[in-house]
Formats: sequence, structure tokens, C-alpha cells
Amino acid sequence: MSAAPEITDTKMTETDTPAPAVAAEKKAGRFDKTFEEKEKPKHALVDMSTIELKAEDLYDKDKVDLEQVELDDVWTLLQCKEEGLNAEEVARRLEIFGPNKLEHHETSAFLQFLGFMWNPLSWVMEGAALVAIALSNGEGTPPDWQDFVGIVLLLFVNSGIGFYEERSAGNAVKALMESLAPKAKCRRDGKWNEIDSADLVPGDVISFKIGDIVPADCRLYDAINVSIDQAGLTGESLPQGKHVGDQCFSSSICKQGEAEGVVIATGANTFFGRAASLVGADDDSTGHLQKILAQIGLFCLVSIGIFVLLEILILYADFRFSYRRGLNNILVLLIGGIPIAMPTVLSVTLAVGAQQLAKYKAIVTRITAIEELAGVTILCSDKTGTLTTNKLTIDKSTLKTYGPHDADQVMLFAAYASRTENQDAIDMCVVNAIPNPADARNGIKLLDFKPFNPTDKRTEITYSEDATGAVKRVTKGMTGVIIELCTRNKTAEIEDQLEKDVEEFAARGLRALAVAFEDVPSGGKEDAGNGFELIGLLAIFDPPREDTKQTIDDAQALGVKVKMVTGDQLAIAKETGRRLGLGDHMYASKVLLKGGFPEGGKHLTLDEMIMDADGFAGVFPEHKYEIVKRLQGLGHLVAMTGDGANDAPALSRANVGIAVEGATDAARGAADIVLTEPGLSTIVHAIRQSRVIFQRMRNYSIYACAVTIRIVVGFAVMAFAFKFDFPPFMVLIIALLNDGTIMTLSVDRVLPSSTPDSWDLGEIFAYAVAYGIYLAIGTIAFYLVIVNTTFFSDKFGVDNITEANDYGLHMIIYLQVAQISQALIFITRSHGWFFTERPSAALFGAFLLAQLISSIIAAYGDWGFSQVKGISGGYIGITWIWNIIWFFPLDLIKFGMRALIGMYNAKYASKPGKPIKNVDADGVPITRTQSRHESLYSNRVSFIKRAQRQVGLGGKKVNISSNELSRFSSHQAGAAGAQLARASSRPAA
Repeated sequence: MSAAPEITDTKMTETDTPAPAVAAEKKAGRFDKTFEEKEKPKHALVDMSTIELKAEDLYDKDKVDLEQVELDDVWTLLQCKEEGLNAEEVARRLEIFGPNKLEHHETSAFLQFLGFMWNPLSWVMEGAALVAIALSNGEGTPPDWQDFVGIVLLLFVNSGIGFYEERSAGNAVKALMESLAPKAKCRRDGKWNEIDSADLVPGDVISFKIGDIVPADCRLYDAINVSIDQAGLTGESLPQGKHVGDQCFSSSICKQGEAEGVVIATGANTFFGRAASLVGADDDSTGHLQKILAQIGLFCLVSIGIFVLLEILILYADFRFSYRRGLNNILVLLIGGIPIAMPTVLSVTLAVGAQQLAKYKAIVTRITAIEELAGVTILCSDKTGTLTTNKLTIDKSTLKTYGPHDADQVMLFAAYASRTENQDAIDMCVVNAIPNPADARNGIKLLDFKPFNPTDKRTEITYSEDATGAVKRVTKGMTGVIIELCTRNKTAEIEDQLEKDVEEFAARGLRALAVAFEDVPSGGKEDAGNGFELIGLLAIFDPPREDTKQTIDDAQALGVKVKMVTGDQLAIAKETGRRLGLGDHMYASKVLLKGGFPEGGKHLTLDEMIMDADGFAGVFPEHKYEIVKRLQGLGHLVAMTGDGANDAPALSRANVGIAVEGATDAARGAADIVLTEPGLSTIVHAIRQSRVIFQRMRNYSIYACAVTIRIVVGFAVMAFAFKFDFPPFMVLIIALLNDGTIMTLSVDRVLPSSTPDSWDLGEIFAYAVAYGIYLAIGTIAFYLVIVNTTFFSDKFGVDNITEANDYGLHMIIYLQVAQISQALIFITRSHGWFFTERPSAALFGAFLLAQLISSIIAAYGDWGFSQVKGISGGYIGITWIWNIIWFFPLDLIKFGMRALIGMYNAKYASKPGKPIKNVDADGVPITRTQSRHESLYSNRVSFIKRAQRQVGLGGKKVNISSNELSRFSSHQAGAAGAQLARASSRPAA
């Protein structure tokens, strides 16, 4: 393994101000620049004889912390030894702690499907169906089968869509389950055996080697050059070196060496299990889009209820209508007033939107996330693998030279001192930094190579040049080690400059790698050279993706604030932020812990700090989760991007979780949108497209509410004023044609907004009432002209109609209502005059087809059961002309309402971003717009919640307190960044 900077005991301040150089004093470790302090293990502070072997004691952090106590105490607390447990003890511990896996139980598909018919919107639909089939009996007439069948069919379609969505929402828990290592090498009764990972218990002795997945959280008691990749858990860029006494996390991957350890936690008590327990947590609140649908449904229900009550009082009490006649009028309001196809229309709109997003390489796993993405105001992004490439790179622009060799020569010498096969991350980035990686061995003959090891902390190559035959030696490694080796041309000025350069790199989060060179005059590969000379200092970093800066700029231009939330160290986060133009106003994760908030600073509260910060560094899963939760509590819709299992809790909690290309199964399972191309540029396309989709849904919502008002008000007033009995079946035909036409709204041409969208229901209802009343007046006026005058018969030669409930008159009113209701969408979809914004060909074509069908029904619909008959072409033409005349003023109503709403908002509307005051016992806001794993149609706890309740140890439910979740020892915190912090160059003491 090549030279890799190692974490040391020097700790940078929060402002990353390096300690001043002391040129005169040659003190040990003067080139050591790191960022975190590693806390040494300590003995348990309790009488270990009082600790019982049970989950309640072993995982009570107030009593003992198996993750940081002395290794000897671990053996004692777990009552085990290196020979392993016996079969009887394993069985006993399985009863106590349960299997080493995340469990879940499937829910009955049938019961789950029925659950989708139990919500307010379905209740109204079911009520209308019951009225049509049950209450319609009497007076010698059969039940209203036609209306009943139509309503029930739509109800089943809506429930079917919702059922399908939620059944696929359990992928987060399943992915987490599958991520656990299936097999483990375990010593029991003194013998090594391969067993199922699920059978491991605390106290088991395990071993693993390069390529193995760590099967459970463990403490190492024997380790040989071990390197562990924890990127999927902690977000680190590099594998992390592990030593005796260190902890390894479940589901991390051994990249080098081999080790033996004692299991300290299994199942839901592991680091990975705690992350799993956060996925889907607190998901029992109502979904965001579901809240909107519920309020729209309530608006329609109240509107219907008012006029149904009036019809009961007036038609029965005053007019003395017969039972069936009055009930038919009530059915007209129920069927026409319910936005029967609203869930279906919105689902189709979202589904088509998801297909359109797929063209931009964004796969939507939760369809309602599209609506929430349109309203996202803050994007929390992981750094490693998301904003950056997760591939170490040499920053050539900052390379330092100290001898006669230029930067290109220094890079070539460093490549000589690197492996070209079986490379580790450092060797790979050095070799790939030269123009032609093959030059790392071209023109030279390898005589001897010493790979990196933890003792020497450097690599070394001895080679001969093909051209001259001269033997030379190059070494690269930790700065302190290399400078101590150097004896040639080594001056106090060079040492001081080196220390200054290392400090500069450390302050910027760059990793220092020194390179030295010597000649071997004797030509022997084992012979001493003429003395190493320091020739260069390389800066290693994880570079941003090429498109990330533009993506962030585009997101901010769309009104979305981007915050970096990373497990990397503060200096690295700040440097990445500066390179991306994101800003370097970032904080260490300790400010998020209880008692960690700095008092007396410029921020009065933690929430204010979180809002102001450009990002946070050194965070663990629950920190990311807490940040997202607090931002939601402040009234923001939050999107979270990530790629590792450590991001899964925050991805699940966020309104929109986005897993980037190459993400782990756990991250993809917890995310709502999965990107299949590298980088974040797809997110900008997704945000724009989601706002297009949002506009389509908003346009439809205004349309649907307006139609409700025009049906309820229009037909109720006509019943009161003229005793007009409109057939219920024709209202259902109107609803079906209107909503069938409006389905094409899912592909309509609309412009996205330049700021985050939000549902202003007051505005929607105001527009709906204005449009609805105007259209109702148009219908009433048309009725009066036909019945009370001879204008149409005199001017157009049509039959004169004087009977209030003439079957032909029913058909005329049907055609008038159907036509202008369908045309209303052209008003609601446009911001200016309706003719200035061209609709999609699909919408316009569907509108023309619906008009044709309506006209054909009007001409040939002799349906006695529905009390209608066909009308003449003259009346069809008259209806068309009437609707065209009444259509144009709708734009004026739109402009007038917009002006009134604007004046009202300017005077009374509250300012956006106002904090939500509902907080929990710890002061954490709990009100949010979370809709993870919840159906669009059901106000219930989701499948993921039900599965999560089963996560535990055996038959016991594991309760992990918020304090425990927020507590990770400083030993862990230091270890999490150790490999990336290997910029220090202090030789081992």
C-alpha cells in the first residue's frame, strides 16, 4: 500500500487556522496537520459485575459503551473468550438478542387494497354509489344501476392505483435487509466454521479478510494491515486503516489485510441497524399531496353538503317533491360535485411525468415525490460521490517543488514509486495523474519495490534507466517520514517552507504526499544512495464532478438553496464548497448535538444556524436526519441527495430523497428518485420538469373545483327557481367526458415557474368560485332564453320549448354544460389570454373529440331511462354559439381575480418561511410535510411503517432513544475520518 497520510493528535480549530510555524524549534510532529482528535479507549465507569448480558444493559450508553471501552472490558462484559461460544450459549443469546438481520412481516394484500377505500374522498364516492343503488328504490322505479356502476368502477380504478404504489413502497427495508452479509466465518467451540450471518450473536468471534463484508459490528483483537471501506456507511472517500481495539461496522467491506474480532452488536443494534431504524421513522403524518387532496375534497364536500341540505329543505319541505324525484336532484349534486376522477387524473399526470423524467435518466420510485420536488426550497447534498467523484486526484495546480525538478518530473517520479498492479487508492490516483499511466514503468527497469506498510509509512522504488543504465531510487509517503529520510540539500529554509505548505494544504482539506529522490552510484539495488533530496509535495483531494458547479448554480437560479451535508472533515468540506461556489460557511457536526450549540455567537438558535449554514461536516446518519427534520420543521420542503447506506435515513425523511448514480441498494431503496447518470445535472432537469407537472396539476385542480361549483350552484338554483330536474346519469356522462379529456393535460405544454411552487388553496378556491358561478349564470341564462322567450325559434327556426323538464331541454342543457366545462381548461392552463399559449396537440385533439362525442350524444341520445332525447342540429349549433360567446369573458374574470388576489396577499398574506411553532420535548420542530411511503389516496400508516415495527432483536422490540441515536463516541468520530486525514506526516513514535 502506498504512503498514505495518517490521523494524528493535532486538532485544527473551527476556523482551520493552522498553528504558527516555529522554525527554530525542531519538534516531533511539526509536519503533522490533521483535523480530529482521536479519543483513546477507556475503562467502563461502572461495576461490570452488575451488568447483565441483555440488550437493555449492554446497549444502555449511560452504563457502558462497548464501542469505546478497553478491549479487555469488552471480553468481560460479553462473557466470552477467543475460543468462541459453545452451542448452548449461542442458542441462549439468540433468544436474548434475536437474529442478526432486519425483520419485517408482509401485510395481507387484500386488506391493504381494502384500506384504500377508507378515506374521505372515497367515502363521498361510496356514499353517492349507495344513494344510487340503495336509496333510489321506491315508487315503482328500479335502482339507479347506471350511476352505481360508473361510480364503483372509478372507485376501483383509483384504489387499484394506490394499492400498486404502496405495495412497491417497501423496497427500503428490503434493500437494507439484503445489504447484510449473508455468510460469516465464526469460531465456536474452538473451531472455525462458516455460518449464516443471521446466526451471529454478541460475543461471537469472527474473522474476515480482503473482499469480505463485515457481518456485524465488532471490536478487533487481531489485525494485520487491515483497511476497511466504509464509504457506504460514513461517506469517507478512502478506506480506513484499522488496528487492534478499533471497531468495524456491519456491512462495511474489507479492502486489505485480515482481522479477527469479537461481535459487540447485531441486527438493529448495529450502526447499520440504527440507520435502518431511521428509514421510514416518523412517517405516520399525512402526505403533502394527500393533504392538498383532502382539502380540495373538503371544499367540494362542503359545497355539496350546503346545497344538498338546501335541496332537502326546499324540494321536500316546500315543493313537496316525491321521494324519488327529490333524490334524483340530490344525486345530481353528489355525482357532479364530487371530483370523481381527481385521483386518477393526478395519478396519470404524475405517471406521465415520471416517464418524462426517465428520459433525463431519473427513475421515480415514489410518484408523489414529483409534486414535492416542484416545491423544494432546500437541497441537502452529500459530498462524497455526489458532489465529488469519489476518486482521489492529484491537484496539479497546488503541487510544490523544492529541488531542480519541475512539476511534471515530480509527478513522474511519484508514479515510479507507485504500484501499477493491485493498486490502492493513493497509487491509482498518482499513476493516473500523469498523461500516460504506462509511463510509470516505460523507460525504466524495476529492480526493487517496497510497498506501503504501517510502520515505514512510505513506498520506495529502486530502478535503472534504460537509456543510461543509471540506478536511482524514489520514495513517496508521509511528509514527516520523508523529510527525516532526506539528507541532501536539506536546509532550515526548506523545512520551514515544507511545514508552511503542509499547513496550507491542511487548512484547505488537501492531503500532503511528499516525494524524494536519490542516485545510487554503485548500481546495486541494496546499496546506499547519495542521500535522498526532497523534490516535491503533492496535494491529494476528491475533486468535484465536472458538472456539479453548474448544477448548483442552476439550482440556486431556480430558487433552491443547496447545503452540503457530509461525513468528511470540516476543512475538506470548506475547500469543496469554495471550489463549487457553494460557500465555506460550514460547521462541524458537534453543533448539532445536545449542548454543542455555541452560545453567544451570531446565531440565536440552532435552527437559525442551520438555515444560515452552507453545510455541515463530520456528520453521521442521525445528524443528517436531524438537519432535514429541522429544516422541515421550519416550513421548508427538503430534498436530500446521497449514494451510501449512511444517507438512507435522511433520504427517507426528506420530502424528496435522490439517490445518485452508483448508489448503494439501501440508498436507492430509501430514495424517491434514482439517478442513472453520474452527477447532479439531472436534478436541474428534474426540478424544471416537476414544476411543469405541478402546473398541470394546479390547472386541473382549479378546473375540477370550478366544475364542482358550476354543477352544484347551477343545478341547485335551477331546481329551486324552475323545478328543473336534470337527469343524474347525464351528469355522470359530463364528468366522464370532462375528465377523459383532461387526462391529456398530463402532456400539455406549460412553462415551469422560476421559483419553488406551492399549493395556494385559497387562490385555487377563489378562481374556482368565480369561474363556477359565472358558468352557472351562463347555464341559467341559456335556460331562461329557451323556456321564457321565442328568440331561438324566431331567429333560427327551431322548435319552441316551454316545458321546464322537456326531455329535449334536458339534452340541450347537457350539451351546453359539457361543452363549456371542457373549454374551461384552456382558461385555467394559461397565464395570459388563452389564445397566446398554445396547448399540446393531445389536449386540443381530445377536446375536439369530446365536443364531437357530446354533439353526437345530443343528436342521437334517445335514452328514455335518462329522461333525454335527441335534439335538432339547429339547437346543437345554437348551443355552440352560446358557449363561444360566454367563453371569451372568462379571461377577463381570470385577470380580475388575479388582481384581487394580488392585492389581498400584499396586504394580509404572511411572509414565507415563517417557522412552525409545533415542537417536541427537546425543542425540535415536528410539523413537516413528510409523505414517505404514503399513498396518494389513503391517510394511513404505510407499509414501510408496519414493517419497521417488526425490526428488533428476537421477539423484543428494540427502542433506541433519540439521545442514544445522537450519541456517537469521539473515538468513532475520529475513526470515521482517519483515512482521509492522513495528511499528517509524523513518524510513529
